[in-house]
Amino acid sequence: MMVRVLSVLPGLVGLICTMILIASLYGYSTDESGTDVPIVPCSDDEAIGCQVGMTGEDLSVPNAFMLLDIELKAEWEEPERSWLAVVDAAAAIDCPPNSNGLTTCTEEDFAEYIVTGGSDADGSLIFEVGPGDYRFITAGKNGATLDSQTVTLSTSVHLNDYFEIALAIVTVLLLAGAGEMAFPIRNLWKRFRDA
Repeated sequence: MMVRVLSVLPGLVGLICTMILIASLYGYSTDESGTDVPIVPCSDDEAIGCQVGMTGEDLSVPNAFMLLDIELKAEWEEPERSWLAVVDAAAAIDCPPNSNGLTTCTEEDFAEYIVTGGSDADGSLIFEVGPGDYRFITAGKNGATLDSQTVTLSTSVHLNDYFEIALAIVTVLLLAGAGEMAFPIRNLWKRFRDA
């Protein structure tokens, strides 16, 4: 009888794991939100290329986030006149932004740091957020006099696929263990055989 009472604990933990797993499979998504992003205008006569603007602070993602799959989607209105990208924060060492967020670099200077996006992106980018430090950069394209535009952001979050599999295995083991503690298969088999 005492073992049946104790079986409640792994059964309860197994149910909690089940709820977490179901919530992760469903995932969490934020509503789309728009924000105005300043763009550095770029005239046709700039022989050196279009200058790039950069966020002044790093977006730091801790190592614990490796347990999550976070996807940030950004869409901007005028891809033919401007672009947006996510870069490794180390880019700020070679191309530091001034107090206005303007760097002295062009897109070519950021090529080795770009994680996603850039002038080839067709008005949208998807950033798979992982541990590390990142910054956002943006610039106008040749001949663009655009000084700002609206960027729409949306985010989706769920547990990492490998963590979901591990959690599913643990859940099955906990529920099976709780069932075995409460109703041992050996006793059920003995009753079936004796019947």
